[in-house]
Amino acid sequence: MKKKTVSFVIPCYRSEKTLESVINEIDETMAGMQYDYEIILVNDGSPDNTWGKIREIAGKRTDGRVFGITFAKNFGQHAALMAGLKQTKGDFVICLDDDGQTPANEVGKLLAALEGDSDAVYARYGHKQHNLFRNFGTAMNEWMASVMLGKPKDLFVSSYFGVRRFVVDEMVKYDSSYPYVIGLVLRSTKNIVNVDVNHRKREVGTSGYTFAKLLGLWINGFTAFSIKPLRIATLSGSIFAFLGFLYGIYTIIKKFVNPNVPVGFSAMMSAIIFIGGMVMLMLGMIGEYLGRVYISQNKNPQYVIRETTECEEE
Repeated sequence: MKKKTVSFVIPCYRSEKTLESVINEIDETMAGMQYDYEIILVNDGSPDNTWGKIREIAGKRTDGRVFGITFAKNFGQHAALMAGLKQTKGDFVICLDDDGQTPANEVGKLLAALEGDSDAVYARYGHKQHNLFRNFGTAMNEWMASVMLGKPKDLFVSSYFGVRRFVVDEMVKYDSSYPYVIGLVLRSTKNIVNVDVNHRKREVGTSGYTFAKLLGLWINGFTAFSIKPLRIATLSGSIFAFLGFLYGIYTIIKKFVNPNVPVGFSAMMSAIIFIGGMVMLMLGMIGEYLGRVYISQNKNPQYVIRETTECEEE
């Protein structure tokens, strides 16, 4: 009977010092399991020698299990995941980080869930070892996915997850400029579970997520896969218009009842500034959607592959 294949996808950024230990841990773990496997490493325009390390790792292998890709510039983690997913051939696909914080030696828990009835599985951490800023970013991302994308509130999403082949095949059909992997999983299946794993401390370096990158990720999430912000804008506009109408009636009645009472200039200016700010916010939201449509229509690429390790072998 042919063994099932597991594809590991690892986005890489500033990981020249940690990547080899992650690969070694995958090799050691999979040696004790009844699966064949492959490892896809995607260098997301890292400024250090990460691509050199990927080439070195792939060059040492005689089993052909490691395949490396490098981008022409930094396109972001989700673009790197999409590039890796498109290269996979496995029955199951496992995505994890390049810094060793996501424990490759606990991949059996994710595979057991996929071997059952689950279409997708996310690792859930009892105690996260990220810094306060990164934990805040994760919490905001969880809230956004729940409110905008319909993620079940009891489902924890993380960068360590696994999906079945048919889910991957559906995800890679998305070719727009703004990939958001969580949204792609949620729109492909609702049969998603959590498994508990440990989360390790970062031994080397710092997180590649800055505030600007996290903000871009949140905006991408709710504008690429949801029209709820536009519906919120419509509802907010209706509410404020109705309140303005009521306030206008109140002002007229008050003037008739007591003509000597002056109409408050400061109150009027506060209302104008507040409502004007809301209008500008909603117009900005609409502009964000239109801008993304424009960029997508111009075929802006998700990523550009500069080189692969397969090219070197040829």
